[in-house]
Amino acid sequence: MPLLNQKRKALLVLEDGSVFEGNAFACAGETMGEVVFNTGMTGYQEVITDPSYKGQMVTMTYPLVGNYGINDEDMESAGIHLEGLIVKEYQSHPSNWRMTKSLKSFLEEYGKIGIEGIDTRALTRRLRLSGSMKGIISTESKDVESLRARVRAYPGLVGRDLVREVTSAKPYVWKNGAVHSGLPSKKSARKLRVAVLDCGVKYNILRLLENNGCEVLVLPASFPGAEILALNPDGVLLSNGPGDPAALPYIVNTARTIIGKVPVFGICLGHQIIGQAIGGYTEKLKFGHHGINQPVKNVETGRVEITSQNHGFVVVPESVEDKAEKTYHNLNDNTSEGMRMPQAFSVQYHPEAAPGPRDTGYLFAQFVKIMKEEKGKKK
Repeated sequence: MPLLNQKRKALLVLEDGSVFEGNAFACAGETMGEVVFNTGMTGYQEVITDPSYKGQMVTMTYPLVGNYGINDEDMESAGIHLEGLIVKEYQSHPSNWRMTKSLKSFLEEYGKIGIEGIDTRALTRRLRLSGSMKGIISTESKDVESLRARVRAYPGLVGRDLVREVTSAKPYVWKNGAVHSGLPSKKSARKLRVAVLDCGVKYNILRLLENNGCEVLVLPASFPGAEILALNPDGVLLSNGPGDPAALPYIVNTARTIIGKVPVFGICLGHQIIGQAIGGYTEKLKFGHHGINQPVKNVETGRVEITSQNHGFVVVPESVEDKAEKTYHNLNDNTSEGMRMPQAFSVQYHPEAAPGPRDTGYLFAQFVKIMKEEKGKKK
């Protein structure tokens, strides 16, 4: 996409015919995706670098975005994965001691359109009442009928495997907070080995595993279950990721292979994969959960925890009620937020807190505890 020397008029057209006018503050051209809203007041860098947003255009409900720029420390992947960013007002003069570039230059570096001047309150209300919708952003056409026809022909997220577009191409080791190519020839005698199936993993998941004393091996999503077990891991983490979980039978089969053989921890999409692996099924939410203020109740303790979330699909609780123990539920809509079974547990939210609260960071220590217990049984 060409870069902008000045702001250009842009149209956002939704599949229901709604039209919103604004200006492009980064890049020009056209892009399509599912339009969702994120309620976080901060953390836009973590949001736009989260691979789970592949195929989506994100509306930030906080009105001022870009004021602290972009830094090298808050990356959640190697690049930007969302299809477009929609804000009320872009701050063109950011200021922060960690800043290395502006949000505008970062979006342009990856060819992603950013638009401002949109009535994000009206847009959010429409999505909140009608549900997430397919949309198109264009700086090239003012023909609303043509844009509407094109967006209605867009396939959307249901039935699409977007994991293949964000997973790592080759295995790697996460060490000292960075990616190192290849896999080690020998297993560490001092650390627990965790194999992470990369469905679109966020870096903070890897950081927290390493901080909890784990040797972290990251594997492409297509890595077979038997080959994962051949690496002799002490545990397997099924990561977050984008798209429809029902379109991932190859990952579900991998989960079936490993569950019961080593401890397994599933996060977000990983939770949905485990749900399918044990015989359950998923469904699409009306407008999804995207934000850092979702209240979740711990069924065992009764404690309410505030969580960071980013998902548009959920495991249907009735489909797994005889196969797994319910551990968490969402207090806003009572959807499934976690389950547990022998040697495996999962959560629908993001315990790695990037961005967001740290209420549920203890789950990584819990995973380590389970792995140590299972390793002790084998001695």
